[in-house]
Amino acid sequence: MFDPKPVSIVFGGNSKSEIVMSELSERAASVSFPAAANAEAEATKLNQGALEFMLGAQRIMFEELVFLGDEMLERTQTEMHLYTEFVAKMASAHSVRDIRTMCQECGQHQLDFFRRDSERLFRHAERMIAATSNLISGRSLN
Repeated sequence: MFDPKPVSIVFGGNSKSEIVMSELSERAASVSFPAAANAEAEATKLNQGALEFMLGAQRIMFEELVFLGDEMLERTQTEMHLYTEFVAKMASAHSVRDIRTMCQECGQHQLDFFRRDSERLFRHAERMIAATSNLISGRSLN
């Protein structure tokens, strides 16, 4: 292990810059193996925490990509449905009054869609904030 004998180091031949290392060597010799085992256990614990954090972050990012794909598909389907409905109503309109009524109805459908979409995104943002908070604090994401 360490040599408990005093060690002297002289720099540049100048006796004033001599450093006596005996105290440091004695302290190093008095270090026991349990302290090293504790340090190893602590390092393992820190590595495990870092691994869990990285896997949790990866999981959140993957879930976000899946959510984005699902949202884009659902939004496209809804927009296509609204557009088809608009075209059908436009084709069936025979007067200015019918066109005005149709525009009001379609406008209301668009507003309802926007409201539902905003509420869904707001709920998702709340879940993401909670998941990120749990990940940072070290709690389980489930």
